[in-house]
Amino acid sequence: MTGKEYLESLNDGRVVYLNGEKIADVTTHPAYRNAARSISLLYDALHDPKKQDILTTTTEEGYRTHKFFKASESAEELLGARDAMAEWTKLSYGFMGRTPDYKAAFTGSLGPYADFYKGFEDNARRWYKKAQREMPFCNHTIVNPQLDRDQPLHKNKEVFVRAVEERDDGVIVSGAKMVGTSAALTHYNFVANYSPQDLGEGDQSHALIFFVPMNAPGLKIVSRQSYEEMATTLGTPFDYPLSSRFDENDAVIVLDNVLIPWEDILTYKNVDIANGFRPKTGWLNRYTFQGCTRFAVKLDFMVGLLIKATRMAGTHNFRGVQANIGEVISYRNMFWAISTAMATNPEKGANGVVLPNSTYATAYRTFAPTVWPKIKQIFNSVVAGGLISIPSSAKDFQNPELRPYLDMYYKGSGGVSAEERIKLMKLIWDSIGTEFGGRNELYEMNYAGNNEGIRLDALKLAQTKGETDRYIDFVDQAMSDYDLDGWTNDTWLNPDQKEKVLY
Repeated sequence: MTGKEYLESLNDGRVVYLNGEKIADVTTHPAYRNAARSISLLYDALHDPKKQDILTTTTEEGYRTHKFFKASESAEELLGARDAMAEWTKLSYGFMGRTPDYKAAFTGSLGPYADFYKGFEDNARRWYKKAQREMPFCNHTIVNPQLDRDQPLHKNKEVFVRAVEERDDGVIVSGAKMVGTSAALTHYNFVANYSPQDLGEGDQSHALIFFVPMNAPGLKIVSRQSYEEMATTLGTPFDYPLSSRFDENDAVIVLDNVLIPWEDILTYKNVDIANGFRPKTGWLNRYTFQGCTRFAVKLDFMVGLLIKATRMAGTHNFRGVQANIGEVISYRNMFWAISTAMATNPEKGANGVVLPNSTYATAYRTFAPTVWPKIKQIFNSVVAGGLISIPSSAKDFQNPELRPYLDMYYKGSGGVSAEERIKLMKLIWDSIGTEFGGRNELYEMNYAGNNEGIRLDALKLAQTKGETDRYIDFVDQAMSDYDLDGWTNDTWLNPDQKEKVLY
């Protein structure tokens, strides 16, 4: 698709609700239109001769696709896919996380791991090729609504997604799932379960993995409040430069007796596959690779913001300020290093493909949620009151009576004009302080799962790969050097021994 074709594809009769209103066209509604245009830039970039070699590669069938939509067969290809994702995310400065390449983390492994989806292998292969050829924008909902999560799924049959009828042409499903990020602007919803589920009493109706078009009869998108529309109502792009174009509106997806054709199903009534697809088919490796790369690009942007802000305030030479800037730069360096290491030290996957290193992925998943609040704290401390003592909107500068006062009292150091300084302060505040900024903080802190879960995953992965045993053996090696009688070898001297020649 081109960007124009992408926008046209969204006008397909989908049912989207916002503020009690059924949205007729998301590409023209002020709650979604600029975010849709931001996504269209990604598709246009694929056709840009200057970016095509960075972004695309040739498939087995001979057509071009985004590098991450194709399974990688070498560390070099993985690194190329990383650079393609970075190039895309630069178009939103790292603030759009669920772009089409995010779900390519899943579809890009369907071909090599097709045999995992027993009984639906051909569907997996077809979706692998379909995703490469069409590059659809998919969202996913793999988390159940926050209701009685301490109960097995069958205790909430009126709420959680499950099969209600089996037909010759497919399966009828009903229930709700969350969180469909950018759902209103996508082509398909991918539905599965995030973690092993207690089905209970032999009930397999929840053991489903499938794709469903966003305009499927019975599918409803219930959006959260639109920060884009709020930005349009309350101010201008000068006031809300991020909110007004990069709001990935989150939603709950309601499936009200929706038909899922057999060809769009990857598993049905198979608990092992429903519970195991995430760690066993490369998706965990690949989505963390995309997430880490996107986060690294975002930190590039935040470093630039912090440097510019301190220069405008004349504090950039203060030792404490420089130390804080150095800390943010170090975080930036760490996540780029993790991203590079995930690519250049890959793991062997199925059928000749390689996967980003999952051990390094656990470092990203654990530390990114703690780093973003720390960076926000640094901005609050270093930029401080400059973030709140700013004019209410761009209209203040357009008031000839007020403008002279703004030019005098809001200017920055080194000849920076008041307009330029306030423009930067508004950008920083939109990144960390507005509702959009608050949502981004929540997103970064919960991107990879709950706080305990991501740490438990790091432990379980280390145990599964035999790494914990290796760590213990390392300690045992040290402890074997000595006992109650002293050293157990001739390298070191006991207290009662005289000097002797070692070599």
